[in-house]
Amino acid sequence: MTREPLKWQRRRTAVIAAAERLPRLTKLSRSAPLDPHAFSKAAQAGFPFIVDGIVSQWPLATMNLTALREEFAAVPVRVRIGDYATAAFSPRRTLIDMPLAAYLDSVDSDKRALPPYAGNVQVPEIGRLCNWPEYFAVYQQPKLWLGPAGTVTPLHCDYFDNLFAQVWGRKRIRLFPPSDGNLFPTREVNPTLYASPFDPEKPDFETWPLARQGRQIEYVIEPGELLFLPAGWFHHVRAIDFSLSVNRWTEDYPLACQPEHLDLERS
Repeated sequence: MTREPLKWQRRRTAVIAAAERLPRLTKLSRSAPLDPHAFSKAAQAGFPFIVDGIVSQWPLATMNLTALREEFAAVPVRVRIGDYATAAFSPRRTLIDMPLAAYLDSVDSDKRALPPYAGNVQVPEIGRLCNWPEYFAVYQQPKLWLGPAGTVTPLHCDYFDNLFAQVWGRKRIRLFPPSDGNLFPTREVNPTLYASPFDPEKPDFETWPLARQGRQIEYVIEPGELLFLPAGWFHHVRAIDFSLSVNRWTEDYPLACQPEHLDLERS
């Protein structure tokens, strides 16, 4: 086995082991803006939580859809179309590149049940309007999630800690701890991403009866809220309104894991 897959295998094992020690979460906690030390201490508890008072101060939060269209009309975005929910994590997903203005026009004219989605796209021109807190040493590039009500990202988990900022609109997020991954089927998309066909909106308990034991938390994230999502937490996301979200994964080792796990990964 090569060094890189072994690294991620060890990380996944550590994340799941840390989650198994957690008590059941019944609701997300929230706080006022945290300094980096206070954030790190809170994140080490292993639970997702909300931080207020950060996203609302971003230059991007002062813009509306009309202003975004006018200023970034020609900026290219990659759009998910068709049944991208079923094909979310496979090569069968259909993606089309187009200018932002053309995408917004397509949203107005497309009447399909699953509307087109500019999801998980890197748009540096817009990303520069976000002032991320210095919670992590190494961030990945910010990713944009822009689309109307009804856009959806199926159940999956990432093995990076994640900051998810809701700028406009609302989204319903369904969360399961990493240790619930043995209750429904999962598959490795890549070493840092695992997906599941289980749909928490329409759960098929006849096919997957163990999923009844899942410790689901449902939360509607509102404009201006920043969600910390620890590595390995499964999440399913659906937009309630026309929404703009921006997230950043970190390359830092998951804060919920113990120091001995960090030493193991580095060895």
